Amino acid sequence: MINTAVSNLRTIVTLALMIVTTDGLAQQPPYDVFPPADPPYYRERYEASSEPGGLIYPVNYTIWIPQGVRTLRGVIVHQHGCGEGSCKSGLTGAYDLHWQALAAKHDCALLAPAYEQPNDADCQMWCDPRNGSSDSFQKCLVDLGSVSGHPELPSLPWALWGHSGGGHWAGGMVMLHPQRVAAAWLRSGVPLLKENPDRSTIKVHTLPEAALKVPLMCNPGTKEGVTVKDGRFAGVWPANETFFGEVRRRGGQIAVAVDPLTAHECGNQRYLAIPWLDACLAARLPARPDEPLVEIPADDGWLAPLDAGATDVVAPVSATEYQGDTAKSIWLPNQPIAKAWMQYVKDTAISDPTPPPQPTDVRVEGNQVTWQADADLESGLASFIILRDGKFLARVPEQGKNPFGRPIFQNLQYSDTPTQPLEQMRFSDPSPEPGKQHQYQVIAVNTVALESKPSPAVQ
Repeated sequence: MINTAVSNLRTIVTLALMIVTTDGLAQQPPYDVFPPADPPYYRERYEASSEPGGLIYPVNYTIWIPQGVRTLRGVIVHQHGCGEGSCKSGLTGAYDLHWQALAAKHDCALLAPAYEQPNDADCQMWCDPRNGSSDSFQKCLVDLGSVSGHPELPSLPWALWGHSGGGHWAGGMVMLHPQRVAAAWLRSGVPLLKENPDRSTIKVHTLPEAALKVPLMCNPGTKEGVTVKDGRFAGVWPANETFFGEVRRRGGQIAVAVDPLTAHECGNQRYLAIPWLDACLAARLPARPDEPLVEIPADDGWLAPLDAGATDVVAPVSATEYQGDTAKSIWLPNQPIAKAWMQYVKDTAISDPTPPPQPTDVRVEGNQVTWQADADLESGLASFIILRDGKFLARVPEQGKNPFGRPIFQNLQYSDTPTQPLEQMRFSDPSPEPGKQHQYQVIAVNTVALESKPSPAVQ
C-alpha cells in the first residue's frame, strides 16, 4: 500500500510539472524531434487533457496514406511501449517501409501514436485505453481524415500491433471495441482479464463475446518467463498464459508464438507479424467499407498444442483434423501462416522464396543518385546495390543496424520503429570519371539476401 501511494504521488507531481511545461508551449524534449509530416504523411498532436477521464499526457499521431488510394479500407496501428525511449520511438512508426508495404497491399492507412509520457510516470494512464487514449485515438481519426481528404477514416476497421504497454493497449481496444478490430498482435504485453494480486494497480477488462471472433497473437520472448524465470520481465509469460487460457477456453481465435531468441526486445517478430496480419486482413476486410468485418470460421483455422518453449514443436493441422483439447490449442488462420509459425518458434528464420520489388524512379544529378523502392512484404529491405556501367559500385548501407534482429535498411529501435534521422534512398558516387556520363542502376536486397531485378539504367 505504501509503495502504491508513493507511486501515485510521484505520478501526480510529474503530471503537474508536465502540464506547466507543455500546455500551450513548444513541444518538449525528448518528443520535439521528429520527421516532417508532408503528404502522404499527416500529423495531429493533442495537449494533455485536464477533463475527468481524459488522456493526461500529450500525444502525437502520425499517419501515412498510400498514394493513389481513393477510399481506404482500414487502419493499421503500430503502437509503441512504455517509457520515454519507447514513446519517442513511436514518432517514426508511420515511416517504416516494411509496415507501409502491408498497409498499401490492403489499401489501409498506417498510423503510429507517440504518447509523451514523462520519465517514471504511470504508463497505465495511456496504455489502458479506458484512461482517455481510446477517445483520443478516435478523435485523431476524425481530424486526420479531415486534413488528409479521407473522411472515411473514423469509420474504418483497425488492425492493431502493440509492444509491451502497447500490447496491453491493443488488447484493451479489442475488449472495448471488438467489432472494429480485424486482428491484434500483442508483443510482450496483454490486458488483464482476471484479478492478480501482483498487478493490483491494473484494472481488469471484461472479455465480450464479440472479442472471441478477433484473431489474436500473443508474442512473448522466451526470456520473459518461459525459459528465464526471474528478472524484470519474468511476469510476461504468466500474464500471457493466463490471458490466452481465458480467451481460448471460450473458443477465441488466439495463438501464442514464443520468440526463441529474445527477452523484451522485438527481435525478428515482424517477419511473422506482418504475414499474419496480411492473412487476417485478407480474410476479414469487407468488400465494401460500410459492411461489417468478415468472421473467419473457427474450422478454417489450423491448430497445434500450446507448448511454450518446447524444442520439438508439434506441427499444426487443420482444425477439422485436430485430435487434442482445443481449449489448450493455438489457433492460426491458414496453412501458410501455420508453416511460418513453425519456422518462427524454432529460430525465427522464416524463409521467403520471392525477391523484393524492383526499385523505381532512379535519378542522377551530378554524382548524386536517388531512387524509390517498396519493401518486400515478407522480408522487408536490408540494403541496395548500386551498379555503375553494369558493374558493382557500392552497397547502401554497407551494414544495416539492428541490435535486436536482422539488419535492415532503415535500422531499428527497441519498439520496432526506424531510427532518426530516417535513412534516405540516396548515394553519392565518390569517383566518377571526369567527362564521362556513367549509367547507374539500383538493386533492392531483402533481409534473406534475395535481390530484385536491376532498375533500368539511367545516366
